Amino acid sequence: MFRLALSEFIGTFIMVFAGTSAIVINDLHAGVIGHLGISLVFGLVVAAVIYTLGNISGAHINPAVTIGFWLARRLPGEKVFPYIIAQVSGAITASVFVLLLFADHSTLGATLPSGTNAQSFFLEIVLTFILMLTIINVSTGSKEQGMMAGLVIGSVVALEALFAGPVSGASMNPARSIGPGLISGNIHQLWIYIAAPVIGASLSILCCRCIREDNCCVSH
Repeated sequence: MFRLALSEFIGTFIMVFAGTSAIVINDLHAGVIGHLGISLVFGLVVAAVIYTLGNISGAHINPAVTIGFWLARRLPGEKVFPYIIAQVSGAITASVFVLLLFADHSTLGATLPSGTNAQSFFLEIVLTFILMLTIINVSTGSKEQGMMAGLVIGSVVALEALFAGPVSGASMNPARSIGPGLISGNIHQLWIYIAAPVIGASLSILCCRCIREDNCCVSH
């Protein structure tokens, strides 16, 4: 379990550090990366982590995805809490590193709604629903691994960040939001990015049970 948790810690650290650093650098250097670039950074780093760590822990790097795999009966219950603790710890550690590098940035790449809370809440539900539905159908058991998994999942992350990032931040991941939110002190709307992804992932598993004849919600 230590090996699996460490894999999730490292994977989430890499994802949050790369993604939020891209946001911060873009803000501090006159938009040098741009929205397209930030979206690609998130998609590419997720793909890289999947290819690197997917055969170890599954490279969930997302508490909502871990809960989704558990609801799909692909992940034993005793792994859920250690996975989530490792993911959140990795995200917080990454944000501490970003703070040390860019102490004058106010948000450290935190996800914040640009419109109403309700708009971002429902958007994050839909985004995570799409992401989890993709993951559950390209993964093997509880692991995101294989030649296509990294490419497909990373592409979905980049796609959703491209069109939804300006509105909700396109988090789809409680750990990704908790890290920079806590370290920068932007916690007032953090509940959106904790609750909505979990709801979206759960609805995705329910939908999968309804549409898949072979029942995607069993280990295979």
